Amino acid sequence: MDQSTRVKAPLLLLAYLAVVVLPLIISWSVGGPPRPFQQELASGLGMLAFSIILVEFVLSGRFKRVSNGIGMDVTMRFHQVMARAALIFALVHPFLYGATPSGGARPWDPTRQLTLTTDILYLSSGIAAFVLLPSVVLFAVFRKQLDWKYESWRLLHGLGVILVALLLLHHTVYAGRYGSQPIMTWVWLVMTGLAIASLFYVYLLMPFLKKANAWRVSSVVQLSPRQWELTIAPDDGAGLAYSAGQFAWINVGHSPFSLHENPFSISSAPASGDKVSFIIKELGDFTQTIGQIKPGTVVYLDGAYGSLSIDGHTEPGVAMIAGGVGIAPLLGILRQMRLSEDPRPVKVIYGNRSVDQIVHRDELDAEDAHYVLSEPPENWEGAKGLITPALLDDVFSETEIKEWVFVICGPAKMMDVVEDHLISRGAPSRRILTERFDYD
Repeated sequence: MDQSTRVKAPLLLLAYLAVVVLPLIISWSVGGPPRPFQQELASGLGMLAFSIILVEFVLSGRFKRVSNGIGMDVTMRFHQVMARAALIFALVHPFLYGATPSGGARPWDPTRQLTLTTDILYLSSGIAAFVLLPSVVLFAVFRKQLDWKYESWRLLHGLGVILVALLLLHHTVYAGRYGSQPIMTWVWLVMTGLAIASLFYVYLLMPFLKKANAWRVSSVVQLSPRQWELTIAPDDGAGLAYSAGQFAWINVGHSPFSLHENPFSISSAPASGDKVSFIIKELGDFTQTIGQIKPGTVVYLDGAYGSLSIDGHTEPGVAMIAGGVGIAPLLGILRQMRLSEDPRPVKVIYGNRSVDQIVHRDELDAEDAHYVLSEPPENWEGAKGLITPALLDDVFSETEIKEWVFVICGPAKMMDVVEDHLISRGAPSRRILTERFDYD
């Protein structure tokens, strides 16, 4: 996380908190007859759950001012944590009304401030949201275990959250104690409208704008038995503004409105020209067909995203630690350094399963590169096994650990081990650059 990111993060967090608690503050200002604490807590949790769900629409990772401002990994982890918090608030909320009088409006309580409605028309939307919201969250959490196609899940997830938002809007306005107040009705209408509009922006307006900025496949080169380098070029000559180490969403051979798009790290350098390259490993439905893509195929690109960049870092050396296809953004950083004649020394630790998975070894061998194989051949003279704390201590001196900038990309467990050890050896966290993001 660079200096600008550290400045933006608190500001974005304050903005998030302000929006989330806004309905609570306005509700408190509206006032009303006093109620027992348990009932006020129930209403408060219900409003918090609804406002968090609405703000979640913006934490999808597709808004650069947010994700690039605090880092994609922070954005996605915060999105996941707050979705679970909203789920808990929403599930607890109705049970706290246990001792509340129920029925229609009382002559002494025309605004239903002290009475819980039993009108099924008003409660049905809340009940439906109570059932649907856990399904949306759980399907997101366990998507990979269920082996759903990413495009199918993404469509259902988007439709699901829109339906939940509309159900909660109806329930809050017609069954809520404060939501029936005119000012609160407008607050919820505006917030819900902006949330749904953000999805239309991502899935309709952005694809429409992309139609005028199509790219074409320039080449598809096989780097290893299951890794390819896809290079694309802009149709109109206008390239992509990005920093080395960032990633982009690409849609190959489909309509710009299609959900068939996937995020990949950029392996090329901004200084190399308008063409943009990605290293892609065969894993899912799209990546298994990467070798069949023909030059000239239309591509739509959305980017650049992420904050895995050494721009603004002036440390005396750069350490790069990669596992598998995690080498892609590090190659982009290395290429940019060399094209811009950055004189700083670079050390690379690059882990793979087998020797034939090492890509662009000619470029890496020009640096101080250390290869690690978990399944090495008999004549292998390099490191064996996994990237371990002992290997880090062998490669980097105590001074380098404390003074260099470390860029890490690869499997989550590997990044955890490396980051924890570097911090334990005195490396400041601000000099350890990682991005962990998972789209659930």
